[in-house]
Amino acid sequence: MACMKLGSKSEVFHLDGQTWLCSTGLQSDVIIEIGETSFHLHKFPLLSRSEALAILTGDHSSENEKKCVLQLHDVPGGAKTFLLIAKFCYGVKMELTTLNVVSLRCAAEYLGMSEDYGEENLIAQTENFLNEVFGGWTDSLKALETCEKVLAQAEELHIVSRCINSLAMKASADPSLFSWPMQGGSDMRNPDGTVFWNGIRTSAKLHPVGEDWWYEDVSLLRLPLYKRLILAVRSNDMKPERVAGALMYYAKRHLPLLGRESSIESGNFAAPRSTISGTSEADQRNLLEELVGLLPDQKGVTPSNFLLRLLRTAMMIHASPSCRGNLEKWVGAQLDQASLQDLLIPNTGYSVETLYDIDCVQRILNHFMLVDHDDPTSNYIVDEEQMMEGSHFPTPITTVANLIDSYLAEVAPDVNLKLAKFQSLAAAVPEYARPLDDGIYRAIDIYLKAHPWLTDSEREQLCRLMNCQKFSLEASTHATQNERLPLRVTVQVVFFEQLRLRTSVSGLFFVSENLDNSRNLSGNLSLARNDLHTVAGATHGRIVVDDMKKRVSELEKECLSMKQEIEKKGKTKLGSWNNLFRKFGFGQSKSKPGDPKASKPTDTKESPTSSAPLVNGGEHPNNESVE
Repeated sequence: MACMKLGSKSEVFHLDGQTWLCSTGLQSDVIIEIGETSFHLHKFPLLSRSEALAILTGDHSSENEKKCVLQLHDVPGGAKTFLLIAKFCYGVKMELTTLNVVSLRCAAEYLGMSEDYGEENLIAQTENFLNEVFGGWTDSLKALETCEKVLAQAEELHIVSRCINSLAMKASADPSLFSWPMQGGSDMRNPDGTVFWNGIRTSAKLHPVGEDWWYEDVSLLRLPLYKRLILAVRSNDMKPERVAGALMYYAKRHLPLLGRESSIESGNFAAPRSTISGTSEADQRNLLEELVGLLPDQKGVTPSNFLLRLLRTAMMIHASPSCRGNLEKWVGAQLDQASLQDLLIPNTGYSVETLYDIDCVQRILNHFMLVDHDDPTSNYIVDEEQMMEGSHFPTPITTVANLIDSYLAEVAPDVNLKLAKFQSLAAAVPEYARPLDDGIYRAIDIYLKAHPWLTDSEREQLCRLMNCQKFSLEASTHATQNERLPLRVTVQVVFFEQLRLRTSVSGLFFVSENLDNSRNLSGNLSLARNDLHTVAGATHGRIVVDDMKKRVSELEKECLSMKQEIEKKGKTKLGSWNNLFRKFGFGQSKSKPGDPKASKPTDTKESPTSSAPLVNGGEHPNNESVE
């Protein structure tokens, strides 16, 4: 800490109760009262240094010849600072430090202690010392903290702005250009590789400084000064990521409701708990709204998990609608970076219906859809290989689709969650965003299990949110045995799985035939060696074909079993269901070899108009019988 000694005389002041006495052997002729403290002093030392005291004592002398009594209750810094000024006037030893220089500078200005009343007067002395203080980070920070005690006077003398500019310049500097200990003009380096820093022998090895080195120091500032510092570093073109990091650290320190269970992942900060005890909700709300106003609004600068925790806190302390709206908009712009845990925002409204705030997530998703620029023409259905290997490249909207499906599965067990609200959130994700519909199927299944009172019509309506053609093999197998699904959906799942298996079998037959042809064309030794691989591939293909044939046979048996179950429930509907199964190609009698009818396709004109519609509004594929 910087320090400057003034004066040469020994201590002549002593305290007697609330009165400071000067033991010079002369009777005091002026009494100065500041608050409950009084100073019994002499006019001459004071008048020779202070213009204000000279004027006040002169006016008093003309009115009354008795002992002069002056009341200076509004002197900056109070009695503690005036004691130092009295010592300066008497030439008694005193020290200028970073902790008292600001109040002394303001008090010297108040008392008019300029060069007109003595050389090297207190104004000049404190200004010179302040210039030294502004050269260091720690000293500038301590000086800024002391400005709060004399804020009005410090603002008039531009001490606050000079402290902030000094700190902003140092915080904005490239941290790779300096290290600890910082190299100053007084440092001395010895030939043996050591450095004398402030008279202390240290190693010459330089320790790198991270970009977050100043976060903790400035987090001790009160909000008004901290806000001005952040605005200053932003005006110095500091990277928005560093500005966001500093604000995150400050929020974690002073917002107790921000969350204790999780840390800020992007910066891995471990800020201590708030030093402000008993802070009211109004103060917390004001702090949060101010910090949100300071956050950079560039996409991806502030982590989504931190924004979501801010949003959760904003709802708990009832922050302004504009504050919550900005947070929702920023989260929506980078929703693909959010996690399920952070998206589970408790419902804190006055009319709480559901455990989690579904409406808030709906608004966040709507913001994402507004800023998303994915190509909506990429509506494709992935093949079996993509389903098994997950080879499709994830895009932001597919990531969001998976996140929303997981969120729906998490909130689906809530018995108070209305069907319309569930459907609205699920339908907000476009169909092309889901390469697979396993996630939405899982969420729907959980919702059906938690809401068994849904009517058949409501279950049918809910299942239209998913596309059976985009089920993986695992999901299809589960759906065929799921009694909670409407029967039509189960039949469609079985049909599409059989169709996919038949397509795969046909493809393998085609590959096997090509492999046989390529083997027949081989006629030399090198091609003969390749034949070994060809035969192995063909053998493997036949094994896969046999497995798929077995699976097709199992599916046919399941369909026949379902048909028999339907016949038991009501023979009046048997005719239409027979037509439905004939349309899907299930349960048809095997044609004998040579039967001319075996080569004829099913007559689609005979299919009834009441056939089951495909989920998600798709059209029926070409009708074929399954062999």
